[in-house]
Amino acid sequence: MYISHETPSQIQTRLRRVVAAADLVWYDGPYAFYELPKNELGLDTLSGALAAVADDEVWSILKSADRPATETFAVFSFHFQDGLDNSGFVGWLASELKRRLGTGVFVVCGQNSRRGGIFDYWGVPVSMRDLAAQAIDDLRASPVEDNRGGV
Repeated sequence: MYISHETPSQIQTRLRRVVAAADLVWYDGPYAFYELPKNELGLDTLSGALAAVADDEVWSILKSADRPATETFAVFSFHFQDGLDNSGFVGWLASELKRRLGTGVFVVCGQNSRRGGIFDYWGVPVSMRDLAAQAIDDLRASPVEDNRGGV
């Protein structure tokens, strides 16, 4: 892992470039987490799932909310451009969304070496989908000056 020493302004500039260059996809419909006991996960359970994460007791599966769920989310993903340093991206974007929208997010990361390495699934409350999309579009569209005065 690459370690850099940047000022807050340099971090902001770098991560604005990362978000602008990333492949962004919004998924249709609401998504939810469904829990299964640790010993009950099968391939049929994973059909249509975006992610499956386990702790000591359960599998938590993120998939389309096709049955009642306690909480539903709008889900989007980022695949990053190969060669751009995306370190700190999750914390930065989560903080930006919290500041702009007042809501928290969830993030599930995966790895696809053919598409730039780490990728992220993000979730926001369904009611915040349009506001989150606008906030991300604003971050992707607004040029940021670097420390040399350019864009």
